[in-house]
Amino acid sequence: MKPRLFSSHAASAALSPRSRPGPGGVVAATACAVAALAAVPAFGQVAVTLNGPPVQVRPYVPEPGLPNVTIPLGTLNPFPSDPSGGGSPGDPGGGGSPGNVAPSDALSTMLSQPWGIAAVSAVQSLGVNPSAIAATCVVESGCQNLSGGTYTGAFQMGSAAFNEGLQTALAANPNLASQIVQGSAGMTDPVTEAIAAPGYQMEAVQKLQAAGISNPTFLDTRPFYNFGPANAVAMATANPDLPVSEAMPGVSAATLQKNEITPGETVGQWRASVAAKVGTAANQSVMGT
Repeated sequence: MKPRLFSSHAASAALSPRSRPGPGGVVAATACAVAALAAVPAFGQVAVTLNGPPVQVRPYVPEPGLPNVTIPLGTLNPFPSDPSGGGSPGDPGGGGSPGNVAPSDALSTMLSQPWGIAAVSAVQSLGVNPSAIAATCVVESGCQNLSGGTYTGAFQMGSAAFNEGLQTALAANPNLASQIVQGSAGMTDPVTEAIAAPGYQMEAVQKLQAAGISNPTFLDTRPFYNFGPANAVAMATANPDLPVSEAMPGVSAATLQKNEITPGETVGQWRASVAAKVGTAANQSVMGT
């Protein structure tokens, strides 16, 4: 900060032609000015040093029926398992619900990926619950972007389901077109597939609602994703004690085996095994953010 000076008014008055001082007066005025300047304290600028990293935006993702959850930056899994339920993933015999984990466990797994936040934003723009989509990628690939087979990407979609889901999603929100990778390459782009997957689940919801299931959950829509529309309603409405093979008689034993369904496994057991992998996301509604 510069030293404080006389006001312009005072300076002009001192040197005005109407009262211009003689030589002695100039010396006296100069001496007075120097004395006045000496009396004014000088202030120097002090540099401010910022310690630590710069301030960053901390993303948060809402879940239906739950308060907003803030995600600490740099944390791969900010939602630890909840031991209060007694169960653990893969242990449906414990207390509480099968594989009882924190409500956002599946969601945190997807958010730990570099594309996770972009995927959540796209999913929410469609009015779909991000936790339901996260549960899909957890079951399909552990949210890893896999390739090399008929089913590819983090959501392991075939070309027919991918294209169908993508069309549904873009019809619901055309603005998402700017975020997709065109052509077959989109099937290995996680964000593009994260747009196609909720589109496909939106179709599952419509199918189930037409059959009288007003608010389908992730578990309700899972058979649609795995076994197609023809089996979605049958599995969603089947008696839990009915063997899966009887609930879906048109599905071959080989296909059931590929989907880790053992001979004689009941609908209830299948639902419990899926819930053990995704925690409380299993029973959350697919629609709604």
